[in-house]
This record gives sequence, C-alpha cells and structure tokens, in this order.
Amino acid sequence: MKSPIAENIEAIAGYTPGEQPPAGTRVVKLNTNENPYPPSPLVAKALADIDCASLRRYPDPMATAVRERIAEIHGTTPEHVFAGNGSDEVLALATRCFVRRGGSAGAFTPTYSLYPVLSSIRDVTYLETPLADDFSWHTPDFGATPPDLFFLTNPNAPTGIAYPAGEIRDFASSFPGTVLIDEAYVDFSDGSCMELATAPDNGNVVVSRTLSKSFSLAGLRFGYCVGPERLIEAMFKAKDSYNLDAITQRLALAALNDLEWMRANAANIRSERSRLSAALVARGWRCTPSQANFVFARPPSGDAARIFAALRAKGVYVRHFNLPRISDWLRITVGTPAENDALLAAL
Repeated sequence: MKSPIAENIEAIAGYTPGEQPPAGTRVVKLNTNENPYPPSPLVAKALADIDCASLRRYPDPMATAVRERIAEIHGTTPEHVFAGNGSDEVLALATRCFVRRGGSAGAFTPTYSLYPVLSSIRDVTYLETPLADDFSWHTPDFGATPPDLFFLTNPNAPTGIAYPAGEIRDFASSFPGTVLIDEAYVDFSDGSCMELATAPDNGNVVVSRTLSKSFSLAGLRFGYCVGPERLIEAMFKAKDSYNLDAITQRLALAALNDLEWMRANAANIRSERSRLSAALVARGWRCTPSQANFVFARPPSGDAARIFAALRAKGVYVRHFNLPRISDWLRITVGTPAENDALLAAL
C-alpha cells in the first residue's frame, strides 16, 4: 500500500529539541539556552491587563504595533519588518520564499540543526560548508552552483563564535542568493550585522532576531526579521493567516519597550559566561570564545557523552550533540551564579 505521507517527510527524523524535564522536577537546567532571569516587569503588567473578552476577536494579522516598535529600534520602517511565531517561523518561511523549486539552501557545519530539517521539509537540497578546524569563519565556496539561500548563525550555535563583520559583508555582497543572518544570540555579543539589513542598497540580506534568549521569553514564541521590502513582502504572502496571537503581540511589545531590563540581564549573563569559562579552563577544559549565552566546552578526556550522562544523573542538564566534529564537546547554558556553581560542583 502506498504511504499517505510525502516521501521527503517520511525520510527525515525531524528536529530534536533539548530535553524538557517533567513539570515539578528539580534540576539545574542548562541545556536549552533559556535565560535564567525573568522577563521585564512590563511583560507581567501587560499580561495582567489583558481583557479576556477581547480574545473573541482575531488578532492583527500584520502585527502592526510591534512591527512599528521594531522598526523604531533598528532605524527603519515597518515595511522592512516581519514578525513571526518565534524566529523558527522566520527560518521556515525563508525556505518557502527564497528557495526556488529544485533549488537548494546552505549553511556552515556545525551550526543550528534545524536548518537541514527545514530544507528537507521543503524538499530542497541542503549544502554544507565546513567551518575551519577551530570553528572560525571559512568563506563558503559553492563553485558554479551556489544555493538560493544561505543560513548564517552569528554568533554561531552550538559553538558560540561570532564571525568578523567584514567577512560577512564581503560574502553577502558577492552571494547571488539570499543571506539570512540568524542573530538569536546577538544581545550577548560585541557586534551585530543589522546594519547590513537596514542599508538602503541592501537587496539580499535578512537579519532575524528572537525574544526567546535575551528577553527571557522562550515560552512566548516571538521572533522577527528585518530586510529588503521586497523580501519581507514575500514572507507576508506565505505566512499563516493569523500567525501571531493577540497575547503574544501585546507581551512582545511590552518587552521591546524595556530594552534596559534586557540589557542588564544580558550583562549579567556575559559576566557569568566569563567566570564559568575560566573555571572550566582551570580544570583543563577547552572553551571556544563564546559570544552567546552558553559555553561550548571540551572536557580534558574528550568523553563528553559520559560526562553528559553523569551530570544528568546528578540532576544537571547540559546539551550533547552526537554529531561529527562536536561529539566530544558539551554546550552549557550560562545560568545564575548558583546554577553555575552547582554545575561546577557536580563536575
């Protein structure tokens, strides 16, 4: 009997998220890059002020108010801003809108493991270009057949390394397709590529952001991107009719109206990142120069899988990827000082 499932969907394993312990389980959770601090008090107030009777109405399908605020923050206009159900929707729409039928998408390796899954769902070829041995920048070379879309996570995940802005600019200016720069962790880093997306002559760079990390709103699911008006218009054509509910729009706007709160939390995380990295290096671990809210570290023995399991048995969750080049590394979210101390004690 012929399977009712599309061949490309049946063939993939799907994205594997970090483990979420059952509700009420007491663990030190450093495996999914969540922010250890609460979101802005303005978010709590906005949630408390919501009139449930208003939920009988459909939400604004264009997320006008929050897109206007994003445009204000980045010095552009709402026509250059798309708001989505987490930045994952932005990435998925990019494969729908910017990859031609029979075309391809590409990315570095190692990088965010959702990219090949999204490409398989779209049933397009996925092309990988290896990073340098130390995971630093290596200019992609696709020869005569470059992909239609290139995902560029900066700072990268899971390595945490930020790439030189000049290298990214040069690559984007010579790349014939669309370059999507995924800046999920940018608020923990020293720089940004947003100016490439807002430049008047930009025709192919889209920069995506999320409120999941630095704004402490992983449970809300709000992301956005900034780019050329023509590309943003295409994403609106392909999105779900009402992709952002009314509550998400209201709470996202509240968070974006309190950048000082977010920046203070990000500064605390950057400080703890330095302390945690130094403590691991003192124990003989190797750490990349992370610019994200996590540390990417290799234990002296290289036996990351065993240490991952031993930590889990002690109630400390970190992330291990059983993938080429990084199977002997662990990705450790930067927690509160107490959580980081608990990790070090468990080690």
